[in-house]
Amino acid sequence: MQRPDYASPHPWRVSIPYARNVQSELAREVLARDLFGDIRLVAGLDIGFEDGGRITRAAVVVLRFPELTRVESVLLRRPTCWPYVPGLLSFRELPAALDAFLMLDRVPDLVLCDGQGVAHPRRCGLASHLGVITGLPTIGVAKSRLIGEAGEPGPRRGDMAPLIDRGERIGMVLRTRDHVRPVYVSVGHKVSLERAVELVLACTPKYRLPETTRQAHHLASVFRSTQSPAAPADNLHEGGRSRAIGENAHAGARHEDR
Repeated sequence: MQRPDYASPHPWRVSIPYARNVQSELAREVLARDLFGDIRLVAGLDIGFEDGGRITRAAVVVLRFPELTRVESVLLRRPTCWPYVPGLLSFRELPAALDAFLMLDRVPDLVLCDGQGVAHPRRCGLASHLGVITGLPTIGVAKSRLIGEAGEPGPRRGDMAPLIDRGERIGMVLRTRDHVRPVYVSVGHKVSLERAVELVLACTPKYRLPETTRQAHHLASVFRSTQSPAAPADNLHEGGRSRAIGENAHAGARHEDR
């Protein structure tokens, strides 16, 4: 896959009405059909916050598909540029995420996001926002429902129920393990809902959440457990190369498992 342009086409420090308008405009560019080739690399993204929300932490892992073994990972921290506003989380989380993707040596064929795609009031959650501005195929895999109504899926892995909002099917409530709470799958960009469900199940062989999400979260958790409050951001070493970027504005570490 050609390397995406990870530069945002719009500013991040904007008013709430402006941000909502950006989401509405980007939603019109979402492609809810399969526009990708062979999937060999899948990526997962975990976003967290430190220092009372003043620092955003982005962890990205790239896994071989379908083996789901780690190929590359990035952990990055940078100042948070947007407050917490429900429905506008992509403006708070994506600046760090884009910086982390920029540090990858490889371009993933698919990104599974821990958040919403089109299952969003303006049909442009984090997964759709990321997909449209980068051109990457993306899927939203959320742990909870933001909008819409759905029946309870059956108790077995692979059982599902449509998520409906204002008469429109915006996602699927998907059971990824027997008798375990479902996840909420929605189109991000360049993936049909039917294929999104298949891919999420393929990336979820054992646990409730996709392996992409679990490994990204684990990377961030390892970092938190090894850092003291005063430790610098580029102190994480997991047997790979590390690299700091920025001038005290943000720093990151890159790790490869070949």
